[in-house]
Amino acid sequence: MKLYNLELSGNCYKVRLLAALARIHLENVPVDLAAGEQRTPEFTALNPFQEVPVLIDGEIVLRDSQAILVYLAGQLADRTWWPQEPAAQAEIVQWLSIAANEVRDGPNTARLIRKFGYDRSMESAFLVTQRLLPLLDQHLSVHNWFALNRPTIADCALFPYLALAHEGGIDITPFSALTRWIDRVRALPEFVPMPGINR
Repeated sequence: MKLYNLELSGNCYKVRLLAALARIHLENVPVDLAAGEQRTPEFTALNPFQEVPVLIDGEIVLRDSQAILVYLAGQLADRTWWPQEPAAQAEIVQWLSIAANEVRDGPNTARLIRKFGYDRSMESAFLVTQRLLPLLDQHLSVHNWFALNRPTIADCALFPYLALAHEGGIDITPFSALTRWIDRVRALPEFVPMPGINR
């Protein structure tokens, strides 16, 4: 399987993180966004939205990090990361939705502005984040993991942009349950870091 990848992308890192934790072999294909490689006809044919990550597995071409997490975990013999029961899947998908919405619009957007100079509203990003972080911290104050009382793809989806919040000028240290969860993820066997996230 090939992963079209950008090292600094939290969305790409979600996929690399699951692959490492679940020991899934991926061939990383770097995409130079600064050089505009995502706008080439070849890449646009893979993903008309011109975004990374993109996963290719034979004839299957998938975009969107959450969808790729579901696909990869669903291929495993061990269904711990993405179980087969509808209720368990729904519990995980609730958190995938938070990753794709509130985390994207809050900590991720703040990072895009501070680190990469995107023209977005920092005020809006901070407002989303101020509402989000206490809710996540409250959940984690009574659960070690986001879903099913064990590591799942929900944790892979949420981890990158929360662990990178400092790059957007967001201090998560007041949220002790959230910071303990970040440490638990880092302590998982086979955990891999990325720029801005150490082991």
